[in-house]
Amino acid sequence: MTSSEAVRRVQSGSPWEESFGFARAVAAGDRVLVAGTTSFKGTVLHGEGDPYEQAKVAFTSALEAIGEFGLGAESVVRTRMYLTHARDVDEVGRAHREIFGTVRPVSTLLVVEGFVDPRILVEVEVEAFRGAEQS
Repeated sequence: MTSSEAVRRVQSGSPWEESFGFARAVAAGDRVLVAGTTSFKGTVLHGEGDPYEQAKVAFTSALEAIGEFGLGAESVVRTRMYLTHARDVDEVGRAHREIFGTVRPVSTLLVVEGFVDPRILVEVEVEAFRGAEQS
């Protein structure tokens, strides 16, 4: 297997993927990495002003991306959540718990100054493990 065959990329249609030159998800070996995931679906922001809803939509989009590789929430081993306001920690945590509460991935939550669109309150990343038999 060549290195180009060992790495597969999936696009989601995010307005920034083409202009910034990135993929929604990248599978490399036994890992599938998803980054830069917000509550935008195409050019529509879902859950404007609602950190819980934005987190749910963002995690759902991230899970759809790993679904392209035949994986689901049970395969997620790491999550990262970026918030613009510390006041939103509980709501974003609630969304995370609803999706990953039985999976229990390692997780990081950071408060950042902002995102490219000021209406975005939450951005997430997930890392999933495919296992040696699927790499």
